[in-house]
Amino acid sequence: MESVRKAKHGGILTAFFTILSVVYVMPIIIVLYNSFKKKIFISNRPFELPNAKSFVGIENYIEGIRKIELPRAFGYSLFITVCSVFLIVLCTSMCAWYITRVKNAVTSGMYYLFAFSMIVPFQMVMFTLSKIADMLHLGNPVGIVIVYLGFGAGLAVFMFCGFVKSIPLEIEESAMIDGCTPIQTYFNIVFPVMKPTAISVAILEAMWVWNDYLLPYLVLDIKKYKTIPIAIQYLKGGYGAIDMGAMMAMIILAIVPIIIFYIACQKYIIEGVVAGAVKG
Repeated sequence: MESVRKAKHGGILTAFFTILSVVYVMPIIIVLYNSFKKKIFISNRPFELPNAKSFVGIENYIEGIRKIELPRAFGYSLFITVCSVFLIVLCTSMCAWYITRVKNAVTSGMYYLFAFSMIVPFQMVMFTLSKIADMLHLGNPVGIVIVYLGFGAGLAVFMFCGFVKSIPLEIEESAMIDGCTPIQTYFNIVFPVMKPTAISVAILEAMWVWNDYLLPYLVLDIKKYKTIPIAIQYLKGGYGAIDMGAMMAMIILAIVPIIIFYIACQKYIIEGVVAGAVKG
């Protein structure tokens, strides 16, 4: 009787989460099939599938790529994402290792500051941030990488600290007895063990940086540098007119790389999060 009740509850939960998954995926599906329709049909009949009258093939994609100069925008987005994620993973993992292994008031204060930074709303600091970034001439693809390092450090340090606490200290002590310097110990012993959490942090940060619109809009000199989200926003024409077909097509092209990246690496996310959720 108990097994029947559990099976019934399991079936209900499966049905519920299936419906919930469809609800979450539907907006992407709607954008996908609208990207193959004429813009007048997108506005008037957004939920109608393409037919012989509304279907335009890849015309929207060609027009969108031409209008927003997609290769250039893609290059800026790729450079900013790769460099930001690399710096976040490298710097925060080293910082977390130091905070966890060096026990004093300073490192404890650093840890709580990083944790606190995760709960501070971005809207509280965005105007000050844009002013400081302008004063320090950070309105370029290299400068914004430093800004992303600051904003991405909170979550990354929190996850890395949890994982470092699970690494036996004796391994590092043995390496130092064998003559390794702290830097050699970190790169040869500690960081390879951190791989699950490092990959999880990289995935989460890459999805955030790639899709981010507000921070590049505030920091970058958008007359010179446009990431993909900013470039798509500039598909607006005169008097507020928007080429909906090209916009839908460019949204699809913008999300495809990060979806592929996520699908390829998703198995590491749970592994890394669980590995970081340890005692201490």
